[in-house]
Amino acid sequence: MSIENKRREVLLSKEEIDHRVRGLGQQLTRVYEGKNLLVISLLKGSFIFTADLIRQIKLPLRIEFMTTSSYGHSEESTGRLEIVQDINVDLSAYDVLVVDDITDSAITMAGVIEILGKRNPKSIRSCVLLDKPSRRKVPYIPDYVGFEIPDKFIVGYGLNYGDYFRNIDHIFAFVD
Repeated sequence: MSIENKRREVLLSKEEIDHRVRGLGQQLTRVYEGKNLLVISLLKGSFIFTADLIRQIKLPLRIEFMTTSSYGHSEESTGRLEIVQDINVDLSAYDVLVVDDITDSAITMAGVIEILGKRNPKSIRSCVLLDKPSRRKVPYIPDYVGFEIPDKFIVGYGLNYGDYFRNIDHIFAFVD
């Protein structure tokens, strides 16, 4: 059976995602009011979430993109963080918000926070759309979370399966 023909279970609808992203944007607007905000989006998975989120943050902000990898084309983390493309910004003038699609093993986010923290930002926090705490391999709790989800391999809204399905406007799991 090809992957396109597998049954899908919708875990989060477009409407649920939109509602929560608006709420996060309002919260982050309050938190970062009067601060010099730099949003760092971890590519590739977070690009859709980041685009929607920053439109809901009603403040001036700067955005940069960092490409990381800990999955390759697998459904599970390799356990190693690779910085594929770094940013070239003096962070000392900024309050940094690192945005990612999901924290499960926490290897990526914990590693990025550690690396960027050594560059002396005024503050550094994380925001993820999805948190899967049952999969933690390192102790890390994101600062801002859209949804806590169960231990399922999920796809859509930026999350991929073999570099496909990122463009789906909701989040689903394949059902055997």
